[in-house]
Amino acid sequence: MTAAQRPVFGAPERRAPSRGRRLLTRPSTPALAGVVVALVVFGVQAPQLLGAGGWASVLDAAALIGIGAVAVTVLLVAGQFDVSIGVLAVASSVTAGLLVSEAGWGLWPALAVSLVAALAVGAVNGLLVVITGLPSFLVTLATFLVLQGGTLVVAQSVAGTSLVDGVEGAPGWASADAVFGSVLVLGDGRFRVSIVWWAAAVLLAGWLLRRTRFGNAVYALGGSRRAARELGVPTAWTTVALYLLTATAAWLLGTLALVRQGGVPVAPGFGAEIEYLVVAVIGGCLLGGGYGSAVGAAAGALLYGAVRTGIGVAGWPPQSFQVVLGVLLVVALLANGVARRRLIAVPRS
Repeated sequence: MTAAQRPVFGAPERRAPSRGRRLLTRPSTPALAGVVVALVVFGVQAPQLLGAGGWASVLDAAALIGIGAVAVTVLLVAGQFDVSIGVLAVASSVTAGLLVSEAGWGLWPALAVSLVAALAVGAVNGLLVVITGLPSFLVTLATFLVLQGGTLVVAQSVAGTSLVDGVEGAPGWASADAVFGSVLVLGDGRFRVSIVWWAAAVLLAGWLLRRTRFGNAVYALGGSRRAARELGVPTAWTTVALYLLTATAAWLLGTLALVRQGGVPVAPGFGAEIEYLVVAVIGGCLLGGGYGSAVGAAAGALLYGAVRTGIGVAGWPPQSFQVVLGVLLVVALLANGVARRRLIAVPRS
C-alpha cells in the first residue's frame, strides 16, 4: 500500500452533498412545497381554483406582489432593506396621474417624468446609505414617512381630493393600456399582462444575480461588506444601483396600478412594504444577507397568490389570510435557519 493509499485517521472524509440534500437547502424549496400544499388544500374545498379562472386570479395576485418581492429580494441578498418601495409605487402613479389630469400632459411623458422622479428617490436612498453609514432600514423609513405625507398633501392640494383619476382619455392611453393593462382571455380566466412583467422581472433578477459581476458583488456585500471592499468590490456603486433597481420596480408597480384602475386612490397607510418583505423571506432570503434567489422570490409570491386567492374562493374569513401568512413566515424563518447552518457545506443556489 502506497502512502497515497493509506487511510488518514482522525480526518473525516467530506463527501459532496447529494442532489436531494442540495435540493432541500435551495432557497425556493420550502415555498414551492407550500404552493403544492396550498393548491391541494384549497383545491379540495374549491375545485374551481384549479381552473383557468382560478389560475388567472392566483397568478395576478402573485404578479403584483412578486414584482416588489423580487426587488426586495435582491436588496436582502446584499444585506439591505427598503421599506419605502410600496409608498414610492403610489407616489409615482400619483405623479403621473396629476400631470395628466391637472396639467394636461400625455400619458407617456407623464410616465417618463414619474420614472425619473422614482429614480431620484432611489438614488437619494442609496447615497444616504453609502454616505452616512446609517442602517438602510432607518434611511428608507424616513423616505417612507416623507413620501407618505407628501403624496397625501400634494394630491389633496392639487386635485382637491385623495382620488387621482381622469387618465383614460389622455393622449397615449391606448398604447399604454396595451403595454401595462392588456388582458388575455382563456376560458373563464383573464390573464393580465402584469404576469408577463413579473416573469420578466424574475428572469432579469435571476440573470443579474447568477450570471453577472454585479450579482457577485451583491452576494459579496451580503456576506461581508468590509471583506467585499477589501477585495475591490465597488460597494458604493453597487448599493446605489440596487436602490435604483428597487425604484424602477416601484415605478412599474405604480404604473400597472394606474393603468389598470384608470387612476389611483391615495389613502393613509398605503403601501405594501411589509408584504414584499414577508414574501421575500418566505421565498428563502436571509435577513442577514448573502443568501436568496429570484426563483425563491417567485415561489414565495406564487404561494402568496395561492393562499390569498384560495381563502377567497373557499369562503374562509378574510382575516384568515393574515393568520396563514404569519404561520408561513414562521415556517420560512425556521427553514431559513436550517439553510443558514448548512450554507458553508452546501453551494449557494
